[in-house]
Amino acid sequence: MAGGRNNTIVVRFILLGFSDYPKLKIVLFAVFLGAPGSYFLTVAWNLGLIILIRMDSYLHTPMYFLLSNLSFLDFCYVTSTTPKMLSDFFQKPKSISFLGCTMQYFFFSSLGLTECCLLAAMAYDRYAAICNPLLYTAIMSPTLCVQMMVGAYITGLFGSLIQLCALLQLNFCGPSVINHFCDLPQLLVLSCSETFFLKVMKFVIAVIFGVISVFAIMISYIVATILKISSGEGKSKAFNTYTSHLIAVIYFFGSGLFVYMHPSTDNSLGHDKMASVFYTVVIPM
Repeated sequence: MAGGRNNTIVVRFILLGFSDYPKLKIVLFAVFLGAPGSYFLTVAWNLGLIILIRMDSYLHTPMYFLLSNLSFLDFCYVTSTTPKMLSDFFQKPKSISFLGCTMQYFFFSSLGLTECCLLAAMAYDRYAAICNPLLYTAIMSPTLCVQMMVGAYITGLFGSLIQLCALLQLNFCGPSVINHFCDLPQLLVLSCSETFFLKVMKFVIAVIFGVISVFAIMISYIVATILKISSGEGKSKAFNTYTSHLIAVIYFFGSGLFVYMHPSTDNSLGHDKMASVFYTVVIPM
């Protein structure tokens, strides 16, 4: 043992989850499974929205095409972490293999980065609809919509793959307790290897996918939309058009950037857990 660590290679991680609240185990399980903002309703609402858009021909427009893909991403996004979290409420020990942990983070990260790109694409769609309504159909053609979706998936997958390759180079020799689920900040704290490069990579990816996406969204809405509309009534209609999307953007990027852009320490993991619950369970709803 040296500095609280030993030289045994970790092959399994213990998922602490919410086991530090044993008296609230049943309550927390019910909240995450069936209460508003929880897994069951998140899955039901997002799948219901996808089915509705598919069934109603009036909703076969670029905006609803992007929205249905957002619902699909949120369904996969919440499913990548929440079922394991729910099963761990009643399992002892609450563990996951090293390979399973890295794969969980890979899928979670891929979907999250893809959603960052998709939210930026949705902002461009609203910009085209408000500023060029007569040319909207020509600008947002089916081909462009598909290209934007494929580009979002490829970009998110590539960004997550880079992190996975760097993560697999780390050594973990104890302690092996993860505070919530297999998220990168949690794993960096546990590694006994030099993590400076991966910390820099985490920050750079947060800037590229988070800060730049938010900046592009704000530019498309504030500068290109509101400033181009002179009448107060027009600005009010434009604001009503993108309010819900803007709220989702603020919550998603705000909580995500909080976790990924500040230095992770043992003392900050409790706050990271609360923020990660917000952007993995509440935001998809």
